[in-house]
Amino acid sequence: MASMGEQNGVVSTRPVMADNRSFADFEPAVKKPKRNKFAFACAILASLTSILLGYDIGVMSGAIIYIQEDLKINDVQKEILMGILNVYSLVGSCAAGRTSDWVGRRYTIVLAGAIFFLGALLMGFATSYAFLMVGRFVAGIGVGYALMIAPVYTAEVSPASSRGFLTSFPEVFINGGILLGYVSNYAFSKLPTDLGWRFMLGVGAIPSVFLAVGVLAMPESPRWLVMQGRLGEAKKVLDKTSDSIEEAQLRLSEIKEAAGIPQECTDDVVKVQKRSHGEGVWKELLLYPTPAVRHVLICGIGIHFFQQASGIDAVVLYSPTIFEKAGITSSDGKLLATVAVGFVKTITILIATFLLDRIGRRPLLLSSIIGMVASLTTLGFSLTIIDHSHEKIPWAIGLCITMVLAYVALFSIGMGPITWVYSSEIFPLRLRAQGASMGVAVNRVTSGVISMTFISLYKAISIGGAFFLFAGVAMVATLFFYMFYPETQGKTLEEMEGLFGKFFGWREEAKKLKMKKTMKVSGDGTSNGQIQLRNTTTK
Repeated sequence: MASMGEQNGVVSTRPVMADNRSFADFEPAVKKPKRNKFAFACAILASLTSILLGYDIGVMSGAIIYIQEDLKINDVQKEILMGILNVYSLVGSCAAGRTSDWVGRRYTIVLAGAIFFLGALLMGFATSYAFLMVGRFVAGIGVGYALMIAPVYTAEVSPASSRGFLTSFPEVFINGGILLGYVSNYAFSKLPTDLGWRFMLGVGAIPSVFLAVGVLAMPESPRWLVMQGRLGEAKKVLDKTSDSIEEAQLRLSEIKEAAGIPQECTDDVVKVQKRSHGEGVWKELLLYPTPAVRHVLICGIGIHFFQQASGIDAVVLYSPTIFEKAGITSSDGKLLATVAVGFVKTITILIATFLLDRIGRRPLLLSSIIGMVASLTTLGFSLTIIDHSHEKIPWAIGLCITMVLAYVALFSIGMGPITWVYSSEIFPLRLRAQGASMGVAVNRVTSGVISMTFISLYKAISIGGAFFLFAGVAMVATLFFYMFYPETQGKTLEEMEGLFGKFFGWREEAKKLKMKKTMKVSGDGTSNGQIQLRNTTTK
């Protein structure tokens, strides 16, 4: 037994790709691999694209106060201006899947930054509401590209041992961008009204410049390189982004199998089938999906829908309005309160990144959504009391502010990052780019609907009622996640499909996979491509 040999000092092992945490818990003597610094740097650079969306969300929440005053727009125009970028981003997210398969993940990131740069400049120099909407359209396309490509690229360069940690980076940078947007609001709020909001929006062009320069230091995704038949380049990237040479060989073997390339092909450049360039993917996703692909698609789209339908963008975009309803009337007070929201979101998302590969996706996701239900319900209760009172109620105001902060913290520690991690790692290789773009499209549509109807919604059913509605959606999401979502922690991207296909029977499949791996390891000291043992020698 290989495991017995470990305990007696007969065999020295080093796990390169852990299958899941529960199995790893039975091997306390095994030393975890150190985080791959090159993969870490690649993930940081790719995830910088997410700052673009975060900054726009954060800055618009405060800039709209001055835009409404300067351009004399009504509440309906305000709603549309706030949320339309999410709808516009559909163009980018739908095109990004095809673009990333065509020119590669790396140059798609460059394209995202360039488009957003132009959009930010147009918004900063806008002279009218119509001009501003044109800038929002261009920036929205860039945001759509960035949202889709960052988690896909990061998942494809990350070793399984730290994929959750690294793939959560896009959400980290979204939160960092939101905080920068809030700080920008406060910093430029002292300028004349007609200049302040233009500086707030125009400064968003700066991060895209650094992004374009940083991408030059990034390698192309090894999975995309294999899809193009460029095995030599892919092997070099995998050697740098894996925890060991053995893991790099294993990852290359699995990617070749997923891409339909025979294992005996070892040339630096090989011919690949045309289907590997993205043709026929939509047919496999939508028209003739296998049970596993159908399950994956429902999970990938569902998590994106519930992330936004539970009201996060309403809270972030309209936080000054919420704080105003809670009793904070001064502009400085509202802007400072929103800075606190951004700070809490950023701190908690940083905590979440270190928990994803230790605790797992499911525990964090379920605890996060349950906490969101409680905080949204309490927020709706406190806002209802304030709304029906003719005088200030200090405890209700304090409870309202506390629940806003609690809600964004609970969202950021689970629902926020896991949405991007989960949806980027569950799709099979050939379907990953288009599948991820579908998830982003649903995310942006849902966000746009929430953002563009929030004012009308709370005027129709009261602001407390709006948050009771969001709490109800979060309750449905809790049941949905509990029933249909398997744990993916530690699984290689190529073995994900084995966990999906039986909507209610995935637990049994996970047990079978775990037992199969355990038997292989205990039987001959190897895992036949599932767990790799390094430096296995008999003393």
